[in-house]
Amino acid sequence: MPIRLLAAVAATFALAVHAEPSQDRWNLEDLYATRADWDADAARAQAQLKDVAGCKGQLGRSAQRFKTCMQLLDDTQKRFQRLGVYASEQHNQDTGETTGTELDQRFRVLRAGYGQAQSFVRPEILAIGKQKMDRFLAQDKTLAIYRHDVDDILRGAPHTLDAQSEDLIAQFGLSNDIASSTYTTLSTADLPWPTIKLADGSSVVLDQSAYTRYRGVQNRADRKVVMDAFFGAFKQYERTFGSTLYGQLKVDSVAAKVHRYPDVLSRAIDRNAVPVAVYDTLISEVNTHLPTLHRYFRLRAKLLGVTDMHYYDIYPPLVSGDRRYSLDDAKRLTLEAVAPLGTDYVAGMKRGFDNRWMDAYPRPRKLSGAHMAGSAYDVHPYVLLNFNDDYESVTTVAHEWGHAMHSVLANKAQPFTNAGYPIFVAEIASTFNEVLLLQHMLSIAKSDDERLLYLGSALENLRGTFFRQAMFAEFERVVHAKVDQGEAVSGAALTKIYGDILRRYHGDAEGVVKIDDVDAMEWAYIPHFYNAFYVFQYATSIAAGSLFADSVLNKEPGARERYLDLLKSGGSDYAYDLVRKAGVDLASPAPYRSIVARMDRIMDEIEAIQARRAPKS
Repeated sequence: MPIRLLAAVAATFALAVHAEPSQDRWNLEDLYATRADWDADAARAQAQLKDVAGCKGQLGRSAQRFKTCMQLLDDTQKRFQRLGVYASEQHNQDTGETTGTELDQRFRVLRAGYGQAQSFVRPEILAIGKQKMDRFLAQDKTLAIYRHDVDDILRGAPHTLDAQSEDLIAQFGLSNDIASSTYTTLSTADLPWPTIKLADGSSVVLDQSAYTRYRGVQNRADRKVVMDAFFGAFKQYERTFGSTLYGQLKVDSVAAKVHRYPDVLSRAIDRNAVPVAVYDTLISEVNTHLPTLHRYFRLRAKLLGVTDMHYYDIYPPLVSGDRRYSLDDAKRLTLEAVAPLGTDYVAGMKRGFDNRWMDAYPRPRKLSGAHMAGSAYDVHPYVLLNFNDDYESVTTVAHEWGHAMHSVLANKAQPFTNAGYPIFVAEIASTFNEVLLLQHMLSIAKSDDERLLYLGSALENLRGTFFRQAMFAEFERVVHAKVDQGEAVSGAALTKIYGDILRRYHGDAEGVVKIDDVDAMEWAYIPHFYNAFYVFQYATSIAAGSLFADSVLNKEPGARERYLDLLKSGGSDYAYDLVRKAGVDLASPAPYRSIVARMDRIMDEIEAIQARRAPKS
């Protein structure tokens, strides 16, 4: 489930500002009218697992029996996904409410049972073999929807164990996320957060929400206090966080070895048949273009009026101001921005706005950040925001509704078995919409101050989504490689590795950005490291999304149709191949060089505005 973090305000402040109308809360009753309905469907799902088990040893009997079992698997998985969206969003809308927590825990157990029940499918299809499977698909043309899944399973033959072994591995499914769950509990609930005093005399309990709010304040001394205290809190538990992440790295390494992969990276990207060249080219191109990142930091220092740029200076907005945007403004601007995608796309988004698909405002105990849940195939996507009336919140609306419309289009165009899509293509839809929004906002800007606001926001987004995520990806590659080679990795070692990479990316040695020792604890703050080789796809996607958006905005013949066809394709083919067929090869340097060029063009425009505003001598 794609997730985008944003700076959330303190919940008490949000409640004071917003008298939250019901239409700005999502309607989970579209999934299940009552908790009893969820319980009843969960019971049906549990019963279906017995039927699924009854298909074991049956897939190769005939084309008809294969079809019956695959349809049962589809129906069961579809039910599980609907149950999961309801359970997780009940929990996310109030993480302190017992019912949502219990539902989420119940669903995790159910999901593990489903994983075990269907674990026979891959080894059984492998045993049937390509020749017989081709004959089944030829006998019944309606089985064509399973062609990609079957081909993918056959492709994975070298890495699939026999049915008994796969069943045994599935039984350990509940233990796979222990490290991640421990990290989440420690980093969000149990860590003793420090209380800091700001320059205005106010005291702040510096939890994660407060950190994302106060790290970008205008007062520079406050920024230093915030970052030092926040990462200092993680530093006190460096050994614990190190043990937790090392535990996850070991789980990933063992899983790779058991499935006969040379390393975790190979296993992680092979799930979607992404060539290793994509990962290698991304890291290589990012390192080649670090001078552009350093140019950005020097421009940031100039705009902020600082001569000794530190890591605590990377978050305040490049252009200060109190311009506010209501949620209605954000909806209207987003609808106007996506007009180049056609009336059907705009109407689909408006339908979601008007029918309570979104939970918009922050509240006490609501999950921070933003995300879209689109896997309730027969219902509709759900969007979680923590809208804060600023321009960043507007960009988040465009971003998350790019995800939502991706699901709307894929679910409408594809049968259930081919509707789901991986993160590799998911973030293209969201970053594409951000490019459209920027273009629209620049077209209606009434002053240089407005243009600077929009350009500065876009520039920071490129820094955070392209360079920062690639930096995370490089850290992952280093630490996983060490564990794959049998090395033990401590918290202190992780801090040293991360600190070295952080300093290189930020030009510490060249005097661009000073990285203090405590800043190197940031690795312990990043939850994505518990999902192996996930974050690199943010960087690849923003590069692809930018190229696709340029082609649509430039009205290149067929560009809009190719892009919309990509969204409608869902998971009907490998994501890398779908993107390449639509016109972007992410194993080549071109998309990464294009995104760097976009960054340079934005900086050129900012510097031109600054030059116009400079006093004449």
